[in-house]
Amino acid sequence: MLKSKQLLQQFSKEYAKFTPNNFKLKRALVVTKLSRYEFEQLRHPELSPDQLQQKLRDRGTDVEMVLYLHKVHKDFERRVVKSFQDVGCEVKLSSRSSLSKDVMSWADVIVPVGGDGTFLLSAGRASPLFALSQQKTPIVGFNSDPLRSEGRLMLPKHYSDNPADAVSRIKSGDFKWMHRSRVRTTMLGSNGKIPESTDLFRHTEVKMEQVTTAPEMLDQDMAYKYKAKMKRILPYLALNEVFIGEHLSARVSHLQLVLDHQDVVNKTKCSGLCVSTGTGSTSWHTSINRITSRDVDDLLRSLPNGNSEDVKLLRQNAEEIAQRYNQGLLFAPDDPRLCYSIREQICVGVWPSPKTFKERDFVQTVFVKSHCIDANLVIDGSISFPFNDGAKALLEVHPEDALLTIALD
Repeated sequence: MLKSKQLLQQFSKEYAKFTPNNFKLKRALVVTKLSRYEFEQLRHPELSPDQLQQKLRDRGTDVEMVLYLHKVHKDFERRVVKSFQDVGCEVKLSSRSSLSKDVMSWADVIVPVGGDGTFLLSAGRASPLFALSQQKTPIVGFNSDPLRSEGRLMLPKHYSDNPADAVSRIKSGDFKWMHRSRVRTTMLGSNGKIPESTDLFRHTEVKMEQVTTAPEMLDQDMAYKYKAKMKRILPYLALNEVFIGEHLSARVSHLQLVLDHQDVVNKTKCSGLCVSTGTGSTSWHTSINRITSRDVDDLLRSLPNGNSEDVKLLRQNAEEIAQRYNQGLLFAPDDPRLCYSIREQICVGVWPSPKTFKERDFVQTVFVKSHCIDANLVIDGSISFPFNDGAKALLEVHPEDALLTIALD
C-alpha cells in the first residue's frame, strides 16, 4: 500500500502544473442522458410519436410521467449548455452512445448531465481515449433530477438549482481536483486475444479495444505462476467496480482467486465476485455488504444473554449500530486499494477452500480464474466480456489510470 501511495504522490506531482488556476475552459462536451422516452423511441423507430405513446399506454406505462421526466431533463440540459456558453465556452452535445475519441479529445472538459449512470458511461468511454493518448480530460457531472436521483458522482444537488454558479466557479478556477482510482483489467492467456465485448446499453458489439491495445508477453514469473503466456490490457477502466459471475443469476459462479500474488489459490462457489474502488464503495459494494437494524436486532437476540438489560439497551440502538457499520464500508475515492466482495458465498462442505478465505477484504491485486459455464466480466455495468471456464484476469489499480474530476463544495 505504501508503494501505491508513493506512486500516486509522484503522479500528482507530474500534474502539479495542471492547477485549477491554470485550467483553461474553452470547449465543453456535454454528454446527454438517455431518457426513458428516448430509450423507447430507439426501441420502436418505426412508430410516430402518437403511435409510440399509444403503444406505451396499451402496455400500462404512465406516459404522462415518462414525458414529464423527459422534459425535466431536457430543460435542465439546456440550462447547463447555456451556462457554459454564457462564460464564452464553445459547447458540443453528444449522446452517451455516440461518444468518440475525436469529440472527447476536442473537449477541455467532459460534462455528463443526468445521473450516476451517465457519469459512469462517460468516464468509461473516455478510457479508450486515455489508453490511446494518455490525455487527461477532466469530468464534472450535473444531476438533472436531484429529487429522484442520488447522483453521488455528480456535483452537490444545490448546483442543480443554479448550474451557472458551478460553471462560473469552474471558469475562474475556484474548484479542486479529485483523483478517483480506477480498476485496470488485464486478460491473461496463451495468445493475447480477447473476446469481443458488448455494450450493455445498446446491446451491440464494441470494437474499440481491438485498435487501442496490443498483446504483450508475460514476464517469466507471472507466466509460471498463472500458467499463461500473453497479457492484454482492456482499455475500459472501471470507476465503480468489476463484476464477474454467471449470466444467469440463479446459477452458481465457480471461481478461483489469488490475492496480492500470494501462493494460495482460494476456491469459491457464490453468486459472483464484485471488485470495487473507493468511488464504487458507495454503490454496489455497500448494497452487497450492508446490514439493517433488523440484522443487528436478530444478532443481539441470538446472544446467550439476549434478554439482559444491557443487550436490550443495544437493541434500542440497532438503527444507529447498523448505520455506523454501513458507513464503515466506505473508503476514499483516491484510495489505491481494491475491496473484493464475494456475493452469497457457499459455506458448506468443502466450500470455500481454504476455510480461512475471507468473503470480503482489501487487496492490491486480484487474479481470477473462471470455472463458469456462461459468465461475464462486466465493467461498471456497461461493458461486458465473456468470461467462461479457463478465462483469466488480473484486476489492479495503477495511479496513472486515475480519473481526473472537478470537485465543488
